[in-house]
Amino acid sequence: MKDGKEYSIYLAKLHQEREYSKAKEKQKGRQRQFLTKNERQEVLDKTDSRCHICGGIIEASWDADHVLSHSKGGEHSIDNYLPAHKSCNNYRWDYLAEEFQEILKLGIWVRTQVEKRTEVGTQVAEEFVKYENQKIKRRKTTNNS
Repeated sequence: MKDGKEYSIYLAKLHQEREYSKAKEKQKGRQRQFLTKNERQEVLDKTDSRCHICGGIIEASWDADHVLSHSKGGEHSIDNYLPAHKSCNNYRWDYLAEEFQEILKLGIWVRTQVEKRTEVGTQVAEEFVKYENQKIKRRKTTNNS
């Protein structure tokens, strides 16, 4: 990787690959299926009620996360599910493995910049807080409607 522009192009290419893969799977017309209450308990028991993404204890509502996502052809079977906090599952989404690894590397680098209060870290922190506050505001508006 030579520069930031090249890295941006690389990330955009990964995004395009993911979208192409999802569109291809969608053409197959498979319907999503739901787990029964007993199946959900079996999924939760696999990790002793811990989120498979962050490792935290699951105490309230949670998602049965596909190991191989539905959009990539993942099957509806107990073996293809692991428990995840809703927020963890939401942020993991259905990224390609390579794309998710880049997101993690970027996130760790940005976190370090924020902690060190570098110029870029301060800018990112301010924009991120604005973004999160807007999300909270939208949720409150939606939930109160």
